[in-house]
Amino acid sequence: MNLRPSGYEPDELPTALPRDVYAKLRKNFRIFASSTSLQLKEKAFRSGFVNIIGRPNVGKSTLLNRLVGEELAIATPKAQTTRDRILGIVNGDDFQVVFSDTPGLIDPSYALQEWMMKEAKSALEDADLLLFMIPYPFPSKYPELELIKKAKCPKYLVLNKMDLLMKDEVEIPKQLEEFSWDHVIRISALKGSGTKKLMQKIIKALPEHPAYYDQDQLTDKNERFIVSESIRKQVFELFKQEVPYAVQVETEYFHDDPDILRIGAVIIVERDTQKGIIIGKKGSMLKEIGIRARKDIEKFFGKKVFLETHVKVEKDWRKKESSMKKLGFK
Repeated sequence: MNLRPSGYEPDELPTALPRDVYAKLRKNFRIFASSTSLQLKEKAFRSGFVNIIGRPNVGKSTLLNRLVGEELAIATPKAQTTRDRILGIVNGDDFQVVFSDTPGLIDPSYALQEWMMKEAKSALEDADLLLFMIPYPFPSKYPELELIKKAKCPKYLVLNKMDLLMKDEVEIPKQLEEFSWDHVIRISALKGSGTKKLMQKIIKALPEHPAYYDQDQLTDKNERFIVSESIRKQVFELFKQEVPYAVQVETEYFHDDPDILRIGAVIIVERDTQKGIIIGKKGSMLKEIGIRARKDIEKFFGKKVFLETHVKVEKDWRKKESSMKKLGFK
């Protein structure tokens, strides 16, 4: 009777697996490695810049805040509140989306607006994906499409405020319908409907690329910028007409003590009359700005805040490039 395990040569001892078993293992390993490689390829990391553009007050900042999950950009009913390009970063296990909120597309009439348009147009040049937002009811003409055509990346048409419709279907203006969009997506940035679907399409469209920013980074802006924008938001919500547009805020100091944030900020206006309006009777309006801003800042940083504010005049700062540079618009 042959008691020798099959697969061994006569002079071999059964101290290792038989050769036919090795052959089967090698074959199975190649199949496993091949399938694993395919799985890894499917899970390749995706990262890219998604720039949100459109006219003023179409919901760009609201959409950025919705997708990021934090209030990074000022979102108010007033137009032209966004002055800087603000990055909001969304991280997942296998993706990183770098959203960019931009100033609204307008015909500039003074130096600050010219700077804002330069910021907005730069978003057409460095995007991996472009989101062009328009709200319902839709405008009749779209001269900005000539600019969008020049962007060498996929372009999504994002129809916002669709919750205002009484029916699901709506006729899109012919000029928009004839444009070569990669996707047309209906959303409500304010209520969140359609934004999950939009996010899924964005992730699929991103190129395979390592992350551009650390996984725990939320924005490219620093703490002082967040504070300044929180204060400027209160000015937009509390005051009417021209006053909010004449205001710029600078954070003068930001001290992160163990139990409290100690912050000092200056509210800059163009005229003495505006200074009086911002301060209010016996300082009442300046006090209200501080109370509201402090609540927002505490919510964002998750820490108690001491906030000190004062007001100063920088005459016609919006119209002077030298003043703008001094205030950080470079």
